[in-house]
Amino acid sequence: MRIGIVNDMRAACEALRRVVDSLPDHEVAWTAGNGVEAIAMAKRDRPDLILMDLLMPHMDGSQATRQIMASSPCAILVVTATVSGNISLVYDAMGYGALDAVDTPMLGPAGEVSGAGALVEKIGTIAKLVGATADPRRSQRAAAGSSPPRLLVIGASTGGPKAVSDLLFPLPHDWNVAVIVVQHVDVAFAPGLAKWLGDRTGRPVRVVEHGQQPLAGDVLVAGTNDHLVLSPGRTLEYRAEPREIFFRPSVDVFFESVANHWPQTGTGVVLTGMGRDGAKGLHKLRTRGWHTIVQDEASSVVFSMPKAAIEAGAACEVLGIGMMARVIAARMAG
Repeated sequence: MRIGIVNDMRAACEALRRVVDSLPDHEVAWTAGNGVEAIAMAKRDRPDLILMDLLMPHMDGSQATRQIMASSPCAILVVTATVSGNISLVYDAMGYGALDAVDTPMLGPAGEVSGAGALVEKIGTIAKLVGATADPRRSQRAAAGSSPPRLLVIGASTGGPKAVSDLLFPLPHDWNVAVIVVQHVDVAFAPGLAKWLGDRTGRPVRVVEHGQQPLAGDVLVAGTNDHLVLSPGRTLEYRAEPREIFFRPSVDVFFESVANHWPQTGTGVVLTGMGRDGAKGLHKLRTRGWHTIVQDEASSVVFSMPKAAIEAGAACEVLGIGMMARVIAARMAG
């Protein structure tokens, strides 16, 4: 895999170069010292992956991510000195299409690199993802014993945080619907994602707790590196199996469990994302009578996941993100 490095600090660039050089079948394609340079380099020589810093002169990493995904889309991993200290910019970048974020490894006085383990793991995961996709353009209001709410289930990956927030913002606050979101995001960022979505949408958003039952008015986000499933007892649970699926949490696994165990139909949605996760699960929901919606190419940051769902015959409708909320609200009202 050919990797571009974007960082204005020489020591950080060298640490990242050494990490990449240590990995079999990976090489540094180029380096850039700021976002403006990165955009130009990506247009001239699009790599398989870009390691993107956030705080740089001339243009920060989130804006560079936005422009690269518009002009030369490829996998982007935010690599910054402190993810927790730049969490707002991290989620801005993820909204524009970055896949994930990790702290920058440190170059020691003797030339050794420390703190590289998390970066190596995420590069490995993205390598599988890039290899698996051919097209990179790719509250609790209910009383005990009352009937369960209808469900709106949403799956998203690359560019998903912003798409989810744009979808949630216009939806009714007081309706007999529980919303459950499965977004490809590391466990370390799930609480921050829930807070970020809550701040942007003006509604309480919480991370799913193991054993929790969906109730009307809930907006819940999957919150571990295990898969989220709906149990036969209609509770939300985290499970390690199936281990062979490297999308964690998997949209397919969750959607299929919902299709098997929720007692009434609702609406399933697949939003922007890289790969094919969600297509099989959405198709199963459709065969069980659910209304299924897929984000259109024009409003997607990466069209791979929606495209796979369309090709699988899983979509009742293909809509832009701006139209989606109106359609969902009209269908699920009452």
